[in-house]
Amino acid sequence: MADEHLRGLNPDARLILFGQEYNEQSYAICGSDMLIKGQNLDNIVYGDSFTRDGHAGRHFDYLLANPPFGVEWKPQADFIKREHDTLGPRGRFGAGLPRINDGSFLFLQHMISKMKPVAREGVDGQTIREMGGSRIAIVFNGSPLFTGDAGSGESNIRRWIIENDWLDAIVAMPDQLFYNTGISTYLWIVTNRKPSERRGKVQLINAADQHRKMRRSLGQKRNEITDDQVTEIVRLYNEFAEGERVRIFDNADFGYRKITVERPLRLNFAVTEERRARLWEQAAFLNLGGTVRERRREAAVADGAGDHAPNDDQAALLAILRGLPPTLWKDHAEFASALDGAARAARLTLSTPLKKAILAALGERDETAEICRNSNGHPEADPDLRDSENVPLGVNVDEYFAREVTPHVPNAWINRDQRDPLDGGVGRVGYEISFNRYFYHYQPPRPLEAIEADLKVLEREILNLLQEVAG
Repeated sequence: MADEHLRGLNPDARLILFGQEYNEQSYAICGSDMLIKGQNLDNIVYGDSFTRDGHAGRHFDYLLANPPFGVEWKPQADFIKREHDTLGPRGRFGAGLPRINDGSFLFLQHMISKMKPVAREGVDGQTIREMGGSRIAIVFNGSPLFTGDAGSGESNIRRWIIENDWLDAIVAMPDQLFYNTGISTYLWIVTNRKPSERRGKVQLINAADQHRKMRRSLGQKRNEITDDQVTEIVRLYNEFAEGERVRIFDNADFGYRKITVERPLRLNFAVTEERRARLWEQAAFLNLGGTVRERRREAAVADGAGDHAPNDDQAALLAILRGLPPTLWKDHAEFASALDGAARAARLTLSTPLKKAILAALGERDETAEICRNSNGHPEADPDLRDSENVPLGVNVDEYFAREVTPHVPNAWINRDQRDPLDGGVGRVGYEISFNRYFYHYQPPRPLEAIEADLKVLEREILNLLQEVAG
């Protein structure tokens, strides 16, 4: 179909077709078509393109694909992960690996590896290599647009494509367009030879309504795009102008920096029987005095140990805890100091893991307690209160935080230990394309009076039905 269309546009075009097919039946049909059209059958390779690159070292002008949607790549996982780990950016999958249940982005990365390099100029301004670049068109479902948080495989792949300025346009296609699925689809156009007016930009085209119903359905294919509608979509693409169906964005508009927002940990401490019993849930306490002891049921149970009998070291620690004042500490530092003092008096050394286990067992969250601080005097973060914010790229993180977070949570802070592995900035950079949001049109709800009138009509209809039944 593609070669026939191109020959229709330019009868003098010299077209050489290449491809690879995994399905035996499809490969046979393709081979027959190649022979009928006088093409070289050897240009079509049989096999899995993930595990066997049938066109290694080759590059092409145009690449087209309609890969299966949502198909897992678990059978090829070992090979793909090995290539990703060993070759990195020199291989086909260096940008990242998507989740195992959807290999869509693996197909696109494979195709990008087949793009021809663009022209490069030497020191004297002369072109030293001219291959002209390539254009890719691939059909996806909606998942590759937004699936995956910042730092995930999918997000990293989107980032790689967009930051290299390869994503040219995405066209939202009608649903029920294919035989095997009725879901909405999206046509991605990827190229490394953008004209000057498109550089640094991405065009989104909403063509979801550009279709007509078929007279007779074919499987789940109930819609088709007419020639006039194809012409309209192509016109929108070529005009490259904002409109009802077209949005144009800078590359960075799809990016964001996900930062982690921390809030201080506040705990109170008490040496009650209930809290002491929690020590048996702490590995550091169970390991005290040697290896983890097998729990034994005994009639006489010491100090709230439940079904556990303490060894000598555990019993010594429990005795220290029982000797602490029966009060409610609301200051982490004061309780830690009292604990250290009691341990020194009993000549018992508390290792860091054991001390953490004690504090975890005897502490409970309390908003009225003082903030817990580490040895450097810095506030400790409460993992249960941890949150995140997505800061648009190009927006100063600290200014955003001061404007959007601090007024609501004055004691919060940014976790600056989390850094993006590529640019070193705070947090993680992510990319997503919220296609539907960009074309959303607000529909005001119906007036309340109209809704009430409809309800009254329904009430009368129900009453009439009940009277008929009762009568």
